[in-house]
Amino acid sequence: MTGQTVNGMVASELSSLRSTMQDKGVMFCFSGFMTESILTGIASAVRQKLEVEDADRKTVMGLFSIFVELVQNVIRYSAEKDGVEEGDKLIDLRYGVITVGRRDDSYFVSCGNMISNKDVDRLSTGLQKILELDRDGLKALYKEVLKGPTPETSKGAGVGFIEIARRAPNGFEYGFEKVDDERTFFAVRAHL
Repeated sequence: MTGQTVNGMVASELSSLRSTMQDKGVMFCFSGFMTESILTGIASAVRQKLEVEDADRKTVMGLFSIFVELVQNVIRYSAEKDGVEEGDKLIDLRYGVITVGRRDDSYFVSCGNMISNKDVDRLSTGLQKILELDRDGLKALYKEVLKGPTPETSKGAGVGFIEIARRAPNGFEYGFEKVDDERTFFAVRAHL
């Protein structure tokens, strides 16, 4: 009897997880190694779900943009990674968690991944600066960062969290939880 269970432990665990997600308003959750192709597939499912819910176009576009920024952040920066060879190339697989949900007639996108402890202060300072800006300040910072040199620690233009702040009309929040001497779990939740 390979693969069968008598006590229903698997069903109970997954049912409990499902209930927890529903209680939190989560309509979509992915936890695992993320790649650009996974991003494309998940993004399509999220967009379809929002269309089924008749979300207004501005909300759909904002949520979709934030979702993409957060998943790309995991793909580029998660400290929890593994490599796989594809032909003559080594592909980095980065681990993270992303949820999309709805509570009290507004949507949220949450994302988390491991980062190096040495990046916590820099990231926290940058995010706090972004949170202190109004719409005009965010627009000015966005243009400034685009015109300037790419930050040394960035694998993109360095505007991801600024874009998230611009697209999240109800703001965003973030937090850190130290895991061990080398890693910290970093989480962001944007509210639409």
